[in-house]
Amino acid sequence: MIVLKHIFRIRPIALLALALTSLAVVTAVACGGDDDDASKATQPAATSAASPTTAPKAAYPVQVTDLLNRTVEIKAKPTTVVAISPTAAELVYAAGGTIVGRSSTVAYPPEAKAAKDVGSAYKPSVETILALKPDLVVADSIVQAQLKSQLEGLGIPVVFAGADSYQKVIDSMTLMGKVFDSQAATAKLIADINKARDDAKAALAGKKISAIALIADQNNTLYAAKPNSYPGDIMNLLGLTNPAAGQPDAGNFPGYTAVPQEKMLEYNPDYIFTITPAPQPVPRLSTIIPTIPPFQGLKAVTAKHVVELDDTIFLQAPGPRIGEAFKAIAKAAAATP
Repeated sequence: MIVLKHIFRIRPIALLALALTSLAVVTAVACGGDDDDASKATQPAATSAASPTTAPKAAYPVQVTDLLNRTVEIKAKPTTVVAISPTAAELVYAAGGTIVGRSSTVAYPPEAKAAKDVGSAYKPSVETILALKPDLVVADSIVQAQLKSQLEGLGIPVVFAGADSYQKVIDSMTLMGKVFDSQAATAKLIADINKARDDAKAALAGKKISAIALIADQNNTLYAAKPNSYPGDIMNLLGLTNPAAGQPDAGNFPGYTAVPQEKMLEYNPDYIFTITPAPQPVPRLSTIIPTIPPFQGLKAVTAKHVVELDDTIFLQAPGPRIGEAFKAIAKAAAATP
């Protein structure tokens, strides 16, 4: 078995561009002189930008409703943004924004790592955040709801967005599009996500595949992702049968159920997807499972269908890269007759 000392970095659910448009004002040049008068006589009259039929709608101020159902007013284009979870950071960049502050585990996109470290996602430094003088804080609605009062007390607009399911990814991207006035860009990303989902689903159409996604904690206990977890939701959307569905939640991991050895033998899935949250050189869970004597006769083990999934995409930072998650599952399982 394996001891994953970093398991407590797991999110509770699966362990979660813009231009300020001004009103155009067109005024006629009023400088003296015969040449100017003659020019004005031959030019069409200027159209007033105040006309309701021609004036562009100002992007800001705008009111948005975040994923904690809070109404937040964004007065101007956010340009100095602090994102206090990996998911929050990815959402900002996916919507065309950038960040000046981040939680310590933010690693994607690479340029986000240059932002100031403001502490852990579970205990960010208020002093460091305030020192950056942000005009927006993006927090994680899945893992940081308990910080709501503290963050609201900063006197800075705070938006909560997060992802513990496909639908929450879509909802968060839609929200970020409004916050950053980048609806066209986020709509395209959502369309790309949906295409990845549909392509993956088509690749697996007609196949009857059972699969479980496993993590392990520091006590060597295995947990399987249920359909109400992020990996479980992805498998469910692709039509895979999850033997862990309907089992009770276990311990501190909502959406996951404990899998003792006898339960694993009962499940006997076609595929075992593993997620190892601890960094190298900790062995990957996919290399450990086949070495456990009771598991060596499992269908997934004998068929070499024990597949390691990217822990960042599936566990640490679920969000805009969900399209890659759909593709990974489909690629692994598409060869099944």
